Amino acid sequence: MFFPETRFVFKNLTLYRIAPGWSPTPDAMEKALDGARFVPCSATQDKSVGWVEPRGEAHGPLVEAVAGQRILKLQIESKAVPGAVVRRKAQEAADHIEATTGRKPGKKEVKGLREDALLSLLPQAFARQQSHWVWIDPERGWLATDASSQGKLDVLITALVRAFDGFAPTLFNTQMTPQAAMTQWLSAADAEQWPEGLAVERDCELRSSDEERSVVRFTRHHLFNDEVRRHISEGKLPTRLALNWEGRVGFTLTESMALKKIQFLEGVFDEQTSKEEETFDSNVAIGTGELRGVLDALIAALGGELQPGQVPGHEPTATATASAGADADGPPF
Repeated sequence: MFFPETRFVFKNLTLYRIAPGWSPTPDAMEKALDGARFVPCSATQDKSVGWVEPRGEAHGPLVEAVAGQRILKLQIESKAVPGAVVRRKAQEAADHIEATTGRKPGKKEVKGLREDALLSLLPQAFARQQSHWVWIDPERGWLATDASSQGKLDVLITALVRAFDGFAPTLFNTQMTPQAAMTQWLSAADAEQWPEGLAVERDCELRSSDEERSVVRFTRHHLFNDEVRRHISEGKLPTRLALNWEGRVGFTLTESMALKKIQFLEGVFDEQTSKEEETFDSNVAIGTGELRGVLDALIAALGGELQPGQVPGHEPTATATASAGADADGPPF
């Protein structure tokens, strides 16, 4: 199914906990964001960050309230000039100074020449735009975004903190780390030991923590076998594992609890209307509803949320977990 750019679709998800007490109305949020609407880079500007209309309607609202959820969209525009081009232009200026004055520019002056070269080249650089969804669930106190890299997450969280007074999100933590849970699931004797509602799929990545940092990847591979358990018993731990929730949403769980490669499976969006405005609303309602189910099941499978000041529960080592799996009742892999 094709999703236009303005449709609400999470392909990746990073979850944050919003500190208690922050509960502005959509109107208050709109007012706070209005002064930070996105403006394209000026001729000599290399980066611009601002909020855009989630529906893609010019001069429309920046905050959409749908099915009790709040939807925002951050736009990042950047212009980059290859460093080699900047250095070459700066060197030409330095050579000209030396040829006309007989004086070789010092380090500080060369730095200034490079800054001047960059400013002169930026107007010719192509601008690249990227947008990132922000989903705020007031009922659960969640903030989720599809920004996937740490750099983009830092930009997005900074933009939110600057916009909203008292807004203090923290990464969502669970009693059991995803890596410990994935180790247990891959060491299970059979599917009955999987967490409720979640099924292990056929892709995973195992990585050792020693100096070699060796990596083993399984793609479209049956994971309940002696080979996977052997790698775990040798000290390799899962860093990525493909999972499926209720046959409705597929995703890859990482060791940092980020969800990657999210796919809403066949039939999830079948009842949507064709009207553009209603499609956006139903897409948000269905998408957030499905993701709520995924996150509820995942958090439960990881032992629930880790509260501030709480000490995580005991996590078995890879070797211990694999040994326990080997002694469990049931047939071997």
